[in-house]
Amino acid sequence: MDGEGRLAFLLLLFMFSLLSRVSDSHPHSPAIRAASNETVKRASDTVAEVAAYADVAKRIIELAVFGAAQNRSYKRLADFADTIGSRVSGSPNLDMAIKYMFSVMKQDGLDVHLEPVKIPHWVRGTESAEMIEPRVKNLAVLGLGSSVGTPPEGIEAEVLVVQSFEELKCRASEATGKIVVFNQPFISYGETVAYRAYGASEAAKLGAVATLIRSVTPYSINSPHTGWQDYQDGVKRIPTACITVEDAELMWRFSQRKQKIVVRLKMGAKTLPDADSFNTVAEIRGWQHPEQVVLLSGHLDSWDVGQGAMDDGGGAMISWEALSLIKDLGLRPRRTLRTVLWTAEEQGGVGAQQYFNLHKVNMSNFDLVMESDLGTFSPVGLRFTGSDAAQKVMEEVVKLLAPINTTKLELNGEGTDISPWMQAGVPGASLHVADSRYFWFHHSEGDTMTVQNPRDMDLCSALWAVVAYVVADLQDMLPR
Repeated sequence: MDGEGRLAFLLLLFMFSLLSRVSDSHPHSPAIRAASNETVKRASDTVAEVAAYADVAKRIIELAVFGAAQNRSYKRLADFADTIGSRVSGSPNLDMAIKYMFSVMKQDGLDVHLEPVKIPHWVRGTESAEMIEPRVKNLAVLGLGSSVGTPPEGIEAEVLVVQSFEELKCRASEATGKIVVFNQPFISYGETVAYRAYGASEAAKLGAVATLIRSVTPYSINSPHTGWQDYQDGVKRIPTACITVEDAELMWRFSQRKQKIVVRLKMGAKTLPDADSFNTVAEIRGWQHPEQVVLLSGHLDSWDVGQGAMDDGGGAMISWEALSLIKDLGLRPRRTLRTVLWTAEEQGGVGAQQYFNLHKVNMSNFDLVMESDLGTFSPVGLRFTGSDAAQKVMEEVVKLLAPINTTKLELNGEGTDISPWMQAGVPGASLHVADSRYFWFHHSEGDTMTVQNPRDMDLCSALWAVVAYVVADLQDMLPR
């Protein structure tokens, strides 16, 4: 074959090959049809598999909401919160809380153990604030976590009131030697909390001697709300505390009238060496794949005000109650159900991060991680983070919650304690409740059993138990 003929032959061969590939990849080709049919079949199988749990889900819901377990999670929380009280990181009360929960969950017939961690130990000490000018008035105040204290005689200084970081920068020359009061409006917790977290360091950069932060809440009855704050490296550490919305607005109005404001602040706060603590772990071991885990959680620590009933006693109790409901019905899933009650969440998920560091070597065996930390008010649905394929499975799972009308699956599962897992690709879920009142009581003396409602907690427990059990008992783990 001459050169031209050979070239023509090769060209013809190439065109034939190309046409064959196009034909093979055509939507109506047998290979594509088979793959499409297999996908539809798998989806159909998943729907049928999950739907088969409808009777089990009803039994769990009946027991939690109408049966022998009715009001049980509320009673457990009341017994716990009334007995122990607030449980700040490093405190004797937190130690008591861990021992208490270890004991009662053991008595409940669960496999329970403790996993040691190191946690921050900040102590509030005595504190007070008083406005001296333009008139004398006591200011309700709560020091912010990790704050340094004042000298024993306190700090007395003129006040500069600002409403934003931008205004502080514009008035930088006025900040030296002043107590800076931030009167930022509440927009959302996620946005407004930056003033509590970073206000002290931003003011210290400009020579301020202390900061008072308007409490991060949309509603106030002259109640200060505490929380953790973060000093920036290389910046002088100055005392910082939260004040009430009412007092922040009062001083703002004085400043608008050009009236001189003077405040005396005393804080005995100090940070001690890290303390020994534990994450508290309770399990129902899986019968087929005990090494694979569905994790439920809430945090056991709280701030040192109120009872920590809402934040996060309720989340801890429904994570215990879910296991109790499943055990009481004689159910045992394929995979292990593991409830973890975190320590030192309020200091930035300290206990949970150490748990992650210890267990991430087995990450492929963590099927789903769940956290309840936005209250246990009336449940609305479930928030979920995971692959599209996992989301389709979870959409079927929440349909089982039709008897309590919580079949909504929303995007973006959240939680300080489970975020390391989700960032690493493990599916995560969080309880979504009617939480419009959550930040009214958050980190304040108002976080007590009075906030809690027995029926709401029953509904939350039922949702938590159904989701955890079904996911733990499915043939396959959630797809990543």
